Amino acid sequence: MAAWRLRRAGAALAASSAVAVALAASSASASDPSAAALDAARQRVAQPGAAPPPRDAQRAALAGSTPAEPLDVLVVGGGATGCGAALDAATRGLRVGLVEREDFSSGTSSRSTKLIHGGVRYLEKAVFNLDYGQLKLVFHALKERKQVIENAPHLCHALPCMTPCFNWFEVVYYWFGLKFYDLVAGRRLLHLSRYYSVDESVELFPTLAKNGHDRSLRGTVVYYDGQMNDSRLNVGLVCTAAVVGAAVLNYAEVVSLIKDESGERIIGARIRDTLSGKEFETFAKVVINAAGPFCDSVRKMANNDVVPMICPSSGVHIVLPDYYSPEGMGLIVPKTKDGRVVFMLPWLGRTVAGTTDSSTAITMLPEPHEDEIQFILDAISDYLNVQVRRSDVLSAWSGIRPLAMDPSAKNTESISRDHVVFEDYPGLITITGGKWTTYRSMAEDAVNAAVRSGNLKPANSCVTDNLQIVGGYGWDPASFTVLAQNYKRMKKTYGGKVIPGAMDSAVSKHLSHAYGTLAEQVASIAQVCSPDSIAIIM
Repeated sequence: MAAWRLRRAGAALAASSAVAVALAASSASASDPSAAALDAARQRVAQPGAAPPPRDAQRAALAGSTPAEPLDVLVVGGGATGCGAALDAATRGLRVGLVEREDFSSGTSSRSTKLIHGGVRYLEKAVFNLDYGQLKLVFHALKERKQVIENAPHLCHALPCMTPCFNWFEVVYYWFGLKFYDLVAGRRLLHLSRYYSVDESVELFPTLAKNGHDRSLRGTVVYYDGQMNDSRLNVGLVCTAAVVGAAVLNYAEVVSLIKDESGERIIGARIRDTLSGKEFETFAKVVINAAGPFCDSVRKMANNDVVPMICPSSGVHIVLPDYYSPEGMGLIVPKTKDGRVVFMLPWLGRTVAGTTDSSTAITMLPEPHEDEIQFILDAISDYLNVQVRRSDVLSAWSGIRPLAMDPSAKNTESISRDHVVFEDYPGLITITGGKWTTYRSMAEDAVNAAVRSGNLKPANSCVTDNLQIVGGYGWDPASFTVLAQNYKRMKKTYGGKVIPGAMDSAVSKHLSHAYGTLAEQVASIAQVCSPDSIAIIM
């Protein structure tokens, strides 16, 4: 059995450092309930082996609520905003449940561009339109981008993004614009932007074309944005919510909303466990509708005559081979034929390019259309020195943006990208719109609205701006070395001697970034199964 054991020295060190980090951040005092709540949550999340309870226990907690003893909040929707709301409410000391009819992060939240935007495009509108509202959006995006990266350090990082300039006016325009952005960002800046000459640009991005369509490259400007593993971040949020006390259940569909005897207020939902086919009722003082593109369907359960608020927009992305972009640099196509921006970014050993923005129908599994795929290929082909071929597309996906609709809008570009929180039926709070970058503040706004609607008594105010998710505490970029040095993946024979083989560095880096400080638990599970089974769990 000893031959199968993972050496625990590295594991103990990582575990103790995680708790130490959480305790070092402690600022609890008897007179500050928010600080005390944050410290308590940090210690639970940073504990070695922090993991959600089994699914049956989660289901029992939801089904165990009654009209006399309801949950405080029931969240419908397991995307970024819904999971963020469950985490927010649970860390305020509220009794919380969350249901998702498919798997967590199965919808729009896993189909993004993988960027945590810092609001650089809002700055251009703020300057040219003298719009202070747009400037506030920049400050807000910068703040939230910083928090997302700090709260999930193993899943998020800074990524340089290059914008090609084909005349000197563009060089000056973008350079001054990004320097102003650096100034506005202040201490929230990831790294300073800068200009690169043509030769420097091609060295950094070898597939960038120097010439094309009667134009010559004059250089590039580079600024930094955030990049994330969106689906894993979403799952990390829901696991963290469960660790701090929320009851979360996937494959649990809301079939109807429950009203009180007078029919004037929502007091819960009837839920079908789609894995077992059984139905049960969950009672709550307030229901938060965070169903993304499907939030109008939930609203209609309360009032069938409700006016739809969602204008669905399709965002298509394609995956290309790794040689389309270098490992550590993204490319921005600043102007496409419809005026949008297209990104080409390194992603898990491949290249992701997108996105589109067009009206679409709301479906469970939206499919990218051929014209949308071709639009992206055409947009990037003008900027590359490689032949961009349809056959190079390895995969494609479409995500539906749940934009808050203005009835007078003619296209999705004129529709607000900001989020909307409203209560058009007592006891039902709907949150829609927004973007991944601001999921945390959206969740905070939704929970604040729920507290007002249900006259709830939270123990403290929101603390999620300083709470890392599971796997984050104690993690650093060198954490993978513990796995690489201590995991006995296989045995090799050299001259008749049996020598334990170390884990491959690429595998250890993948596990470290995917699971953070929980990576050793994954490696331990793999070792118990088989010394060679690590490749299966990746």
